[in-house]
Amino acid sequence: MGTIVANIVAIYRKELQSYFISPLAYLIAGFFWFISGLFFVAMLLGDEGLIQQVAMMDAQGQQMGIPIPPFDVPYEFLQQFLQTIGSLSLFILPMLSMGLYAEERKRGTLELLATSPITNWAVATGKLLGVVTFYITMILPLMVLQIIALNAANPPMPLAVPLLAHFGLILLATTVLSLGMFISSLTDSTILAAILTFVLVLFLWAIDVVAQAIGGPVGTVLEHLSILKHYTNLIRGTLDTSSIILLGSYVVLGIFLTAQSIDALRFQRS
Repeated sequence: MGTIVANIVAIYRKELQSYFISPLAYLIAGFFWFISGLFFVAMLLGDEGLIQQVAMMDAQGQQMGIPIPPFDVPYEFLQQFLQTIGSLSLFILPMLSMGLYAEERKRGTLELLATSPITNWAVATGKLLGVVTFYITMILPLMVLQIIALNAANPPMPLAVPLLAHFGLILLATTVLSLGMFISSLTDSTILAAILTFVLVLFLWAIDVVAQAIGGPVGTVLEHLSILKHYTNLIRGTLDTSSIILLGSYVVLGIFLTAQSIDALRFQRS
């Protein structure tokens, strides 16, 4: 067991280091921070932002003499912002996962991994942990911005709500990266891997629309497969175990399929 953990840690460190020395990874992170920052300012402080909306509602209420119902600005902002970050991540994450195995195929080092004594699922787990860690470093500055903004809330927001919401964001990212890792193991083209991952994730993101159109038992089953539905449950601050299990199942499925893909390569080489 100790050897397996050591192998996973070794792959994890190697993969994480490759992201921190990659110019493309920094370019992706910079784009992500820039767009996220624009949305952050627009949603909170823009002309049509939440603070401006609440001020206009109060002014209209005072003019008309109508009491305005309470509006939880911090909670609404957290939901809207993380929903936007989740959607933005659908474009970013396939670019992070596209080279996990495709680059190994292109450099001819995938055969070495496939025939090494390290188990395929240990390699896949280490690679996945590495890219997930890099994504977490990407969202850390955004979390700092949110802490600064939410710190001014009165009454303060319960800590469990933003913690669970960001756990949902990380779980969503792990799901996408796991599936992207599997697709990356099927081709030596990083561009093709990114495109196919985006198409697959977009399908799983919007499958609830198809489910509503179909209806009935089949529609219910398809709706349960939607990653958007379960991500939305978590960013609402609801501890929905079915959502955690479903997204976690996608992660395990991605690792399993990746290991099987490399096993198939090992069989071909033998």
